[in-house]
Formats: sequence, structure tokens, C-alpha cells
Amino acid sequence: MNIKYIIFDFNGTIIDDVDLCVELLNKLLISKNHPEQNHENYKKIFTFPIIEYYKEAGFTFEGYTFEELSKDFIEEYQPRSYKCSLYPGMEEMFKYLKKCGYHLILISASKRDNLIMQTDNFKITKYFEEIMGLDNIHAASKLELARDFISRNKINPEEVLFIGDTLHDEEIASKLGAHIILVSYGHQDRDRLEKTNRPVIDSIEELKSYL
Repeated sequence: MNIKYIIFDFNGTIIDDVDLCVELLNKLLISKNHPEQNHENYKKIFTFPIIEYYKEAGFTFEGYTFEELSKDFIEEYQPRSYKCSLYPGMEEMFKYLKKCGYHLILISASKRDNLIMQTDNFKITKYFEEIMGLDNIHAASKLELARDFISRNKINPEEVLFIGDTLHDEEIASKLGAHIILVSYGHQDRDRLEKTNRPVIDSIEELKSYL
């Protein structure tokens, strides 16, 4: 791989927010009189767009809307996410990659304003040349953000490596003709990720062996 650009996903790839998301999902399910989901099943059903994962989790949208759920989730998630941790070795990896000359980009299905507040909180904003997020809180798709970035900067997709934790990240890389390495420690389980026949790593330190 002749990689020049590395595009990182955020949630579940850089920040360890899986436990928080499971907790808040169950809080919403209980509030609507639906059964809770355990951690293992969460990783089996989590997907994009988020509305589809909510359906799999058990929400019926009878008497309430997806937009209402999204608002309730984000209102609690955002301030509590500041107390989450970066995955082990993450900031050291950013420093290493920058030293090696790679261009680091951040992309997320989160609202961009919220994303910037998170990266500022974790003091990692400085490592990224561009930070891309959506203009709303509904976490639909990152594809157009990535496509626009590559087109706008006249980048050869074969020089781009995505690092993410979901099938949606793999879908984006495939549609754009870019490379991808998936991490097993995020929001989807290893079995689902391995079915893509893409490299799956268990720690960010393993990234070095692919570069």
C-alpha cells in the first residue's frame, strides 16, 4: 500500500464509548417499555444508519419518533462522553503517524460541532488536518463527507487508508476504492467484521505492521 492519507473514524475507533452507548440505549429502551439489550447483542445489531439499529434494538416508534430518541440520547451522551477514555496507545499512534509523514483526517457520523468539542476535550484536535462531521445529530452516513474530501483535494483513493470499527466504514472504503483496516474493539463484533475479508486488528499498535 502506498498510503499518504489515513482517515480515522472516531466513536469506537479512537474513543472507548461502547459501554456508555449500551447504557444509554438501555435507558431509552426502558423509558419506552422495551426489553434491554446486553453488551454482546449490542455489538451484533449495531449498524448505520442509526435508525436501523434502533429498530433492531426493539424500538417500535409508536408514540415517539426517531428524532426524539436521537435528541434524548445526545443530550446525555455528549457531556458524559468527555469522561470516556481514548483506546490504549491512540495518542502515541497519532504522534508516530505524523512523524512518518502521513496526513491524518478524522471523520464521524456525529454532528461536527459535538465532534470538535470531543476532540478538544481529549486534546487530539491538533493531530488532524481536517475534521469532518455531519450537520445534524441523526448519524446517517459518512460516505458523502469522505467522497467530498477526496474529490475536493484531488486525492487518489488508492493512497487513502480508512481505520474504522463498523461495516459502514468498510462500505465507504469499498465505494471509494480506498483501503481499510477494521478494529475489533469497537461497536461491532469481530465475527461481523471478518466477513468483509478485510484486515481486522485487536489494538491500534498492530497498525504499524500494515504500513
